Amino acid sequence: MLIDAHAHLDRYGDTLESALEEITQHHIFTISNSMDLPSYRRNLEIGEMCDLVLPTFGVHPWNAPEYADRLEDLSEAIEQSPMLGEIGLDYHFVDDASQYPAQRKVFEVFLAAAKEQGKIVNLHTKGAESDVLDFLNRYEIQRAIVHWFSGPLDVFRELVARGAYFTIGVEVLYSEHIQTIARELPLDQLLTETDNPGGPRSFIGAPGMPLLIRDVVQVLAELKETTVESIVQTVQANLGRLIRDDPWLSDTYVYQISWRHNNE
Repeated sequence: MLIDAHAHLDRYGDTLESALEEITQHHIFTISNSMDLPSYRRNLEIGEMCDLVLPTFGVHPWNAPEYADRLEDLSEAIEQSPMLGEIGLDYHFVDDASQYPAQRKVFEVFLAAAKEQGKIVNLHTKGAESDVLDFLNRYEIQRAIVHWFSGPLDVFRELVARGAYFTIGVEVLYSEHIQTIARELPLDQLLTETDNPGGPRSFIGAPGMPLLIRDVVQVLAELKETTVESIVQTVQANLGRLIRDDPWLSDTYVYQISWRHNNE
């Protein structure tokens, strides 16, 4: 089973049916992150269409200002979601510093819930890597997936030391810095992602489709000097270990990953 630990299936529009066909045909377990309440509602609908899709709720830092003054509107979805993402901070693509307090306010609501409820978080860190690390330490977050990390290596190493998992995506095909991170990342903290459909667009010139995950796995196998099969099995085992015994996740998801890992 292939693992796409960070995608946004709600953003596919007319190509969603084709994307779900690829996911089903090629057995791509996909965590579909949300950016706000409407996207979460759509992801829940998509999750009903395909049992390989895990919908999760988060408020992306780009959308945080919309919710900073109505945090109570988030409570029900936070409680319902088995994992919290995409959440975090962004000081790179968001260059208006007046928005940063709203980002931090919303981020802290999710981290407080993650700590209280014992949930995994799926993190956006662009340009705010040190602050995200500080918040994880402050809230004693035990299980974190760091999405598309491209920041400084010293912060990367601190996050590795505290046990975070990292998704490596399409940029590994093009960026020496991402390749350095991928080489250094311990195998038992490695996950794969696409950030489909929008994330790969600047690299491939079109919306990404689920099978892009195979290109990521191929390059990771080369960087790690191992086989594609080994990377696939390692990533599947890593996600299985991360979610094992998680009271918030349906036994269906845990069974799929664990059973396939033991029988493929």
